[in-house]
Amino acid sequence: MDLQGRAVPSVDRLRVLLMLFHTMAQIMAEQEVENLSGLSTNPEKDIFVVRENGTTCLMAEFAAKFIVPYDVWASNYVDLITEQADIALTRGAEVKGRCGHSESELQVFWVDRAYALKMLFVKESHNTSKGPEATWRMSKVQFVYDSSEKTHFKDAVSAGKHTANSHHLSALVTPAGKSYECQAQQTISLASSDPQKTVTMILSAVHIQPFDIISDFVFSEEHKCPVDEREQLEETLPLILGLILGLVIVVTLVIYHVHHKMTANQVQIPRDRSQYKHMG
Repeated sequence: MDLQGRAVPSVDRLRVLLMLFHTMAQIMAEQEVENLSGLSTNPEKDIFVVRENGTTCLMAEFAAKFIVPYDVWASNYVDLITEQADIALTRGAEVKGRCGHSESELQVFWVDRAYALKMLFVKESHNTSKGPEATWRMSKVQFVYDSSEKTHFKDAVSAGKHTANSHHLSALVTPAGKSYECQAQQTISLASSDPQKTVTMILSAVHIQPFDIISDFVFSEEHKCPVDEREQLEETLPLILGLILGLVIVVTLVIYHVHHKMTANQVQIPRDRSQYKHMG
């Protein structure tokens, strides 16, 4: 009995030591974050970098704006009317992040933490007819806002902190090992804790890679969104058609010139036999 009694504390001590070792390993895998928005030539776009053990593990460039509806009292102080706050992600924001093999996260805070944006990314593997294929996507967006903040909100009735979350989100789907790029605007609807209110998140000028970054501070090959590809095709199609038309005209002129020259050099055979004696 004494031996069994001594064995139990030993097992407990071992578990504690393992937990301490796991915690120390997480601390040693130091993660640092940087806001490099000052390097962007677009004043509306922010650049965030998460680094682990001195190596870039997440990079994100994007412009973000949130359209937030909120209630105010009407002039009669009886009825409620809905106003709208346009909240843009500003430069100089505080940033936090973490990287993982299959899950990564980016958090951004601005205006004295009155506003906070959290973006979660997951990497998954799927079986297809061509075999296993890995992709990553943005799986969740959370936006926390304080409607008592006076810069964007004017006399909100339900002033205070509210949280808006995405629902079953699957956005920015990209093959593993590539970055996602999209200049076009994209909207994501977020359900707010403020009753019957939906916050609209507008992303633009997006370039994100939360996994598998090979070179420090350098995005991998881009995976462009369908809207950008369509717009690029619409821009280049008139140029391609113009080049083809120009080529057809040039070829036609060359053929005409060669044919005209060959016809001019041919000896005309007289149809009247009496003219044969004058030939030779």
